[in-house]
Amino acid sequence: MKKNYILLLLLFLTVSVKAQFGSLSPTAEISILTIGPGSELYDKFGHSAFRIKDTLSGVDVAFNYGVYDFNTPNFYTKFAQGKLLYELRVSYYQSFFESYVAQNRWVKEQTLNLTKEEKQAVSDFLWHNALPENKKYKYDFFFDNCATKIRDVIQEVLGDKLEFKEDHLKEELTFRQLIQQNLQANSWGSMGIDIALGAVIDRKAKPIEYQFLPEYIFEGAANAFINRNGASESLVKHSTVLFENNPTPAANNFLLSPLFILGLLGLLIVFVTYRDYKRNTRSRYLDTFLFFFTGLIGIFLLLLWFATDHTATANNYNLLWAFPISILVIFAISKKKVSPKLKRYTLLLLLLLILLTIHWITGVQVFAIALLPLLIALAVRYVYLMYFITSQPTAGRPLQPSPETTTGQALQREGA
Repeated sequence: MKKNYILLLLLFLTVSVKAQFGSLSPTAEISILTIGPGSELYDKFGHSAFRIKDTLSGVDVAFNYGVYDFNTPNFYTKFAQGKLLYELRVSYYQSFFESYVAQNRWVKEQTLNLTKEEKQAVSDFLWHNALPENKKYKYDFFFDNCATKIRDVIQEVLGDKLEFKEDHLKEELTFRQLIQQNLQANSWGSMGIDIALGAVIDRKAKPIEYQFLPEYIFEGAANAFINRNGASESLVKHSTVLFENNPTPAANNFLLSPLFILGLLGLLIVFVTYRDYKRNTRSRYLDTFLFFFTGLIGIFLLLLWFATDHTATANNYNLLWAFPISILVIFAISKKKVSPKLKRYTLLLLLLLILLTIHWITGVQVFAIALLPLLIALAVRYVYLMYFITSQPTAGRPLQPSPETTTGQALQREGA
């Protein structure tokens, strides 16, 4: 009996989907939904979706390109490698809307100024794209995400008739600057993104490329036009605020911020280095920690660059301070007696920091400002290591005075 109910339900759903896939009535409207940022890091950039509302047929659904399946085999591995497939999911509009209201995220709607034929073309495209064999796509944060899909669908349907104006953009920004607009300054999320993403996002974004962010999908649509029969008409017929959220002030505890924490770490490194200098010794546990810490981060960044499909993690010059080879030098630097050969390696680390500074000043890559205390402290430590290795060539013992120095001192004493 249960099997019959299941079969009946599946038949009903199939018929329902086929009916929704059919012709729209004259009352149908297609709109863009823009959702404001949420409290979590992955929500900070907002969200976009399509809505098809047909009062005569009773259809009111949202098309959401920002969905992934947690039951995907090897989910976390694929996510880290940039191989996780996202998908288009269709849901009832009311439940879609209420989920964002519950998250206290504002929702705006832009009803599109489309002809009956254009509405039908968008509807057919979306329903066809929602079929099981078509719904999955390879996500890219900058070039193929829930926001760019909105733009791409409209461009696919309207073709050359669609024109995006650019005069609403008042300044030229890089991809990194566009990202940081949505993040709280001096936060761990902001710093983590700056460390993980490479120099490829420090180029100026083209106006159309701004639309990887939902807020620029909203602005781009508001300033777009359709050319019909020699006349130019606005893409958006009218805009509506469906839900106005109650903004909550972001928690801002400077004592837990990366700038403060790394500032303390930098001061500790400089203090220990100064103490070592006064005592003519070396805190090998500190050096072991620094080589392990920077080397481990370097390996992670190297894997993001070469072992994943993420396009934004390439050409990452954070590797100039987080040098992965340091992980292989841990055993040598942890010894009580330092090999003179490490002087050359330490000089290399210092030169890499200088090269990083040049990259930063010339704009090749922008680095997280919270890293500055740590980078200065690393430079101080590397300079001292070179001094220590040079002055203690016999693995840490003080230099013995040369015969010439001894003779000279003896003569001076006799002369006195």
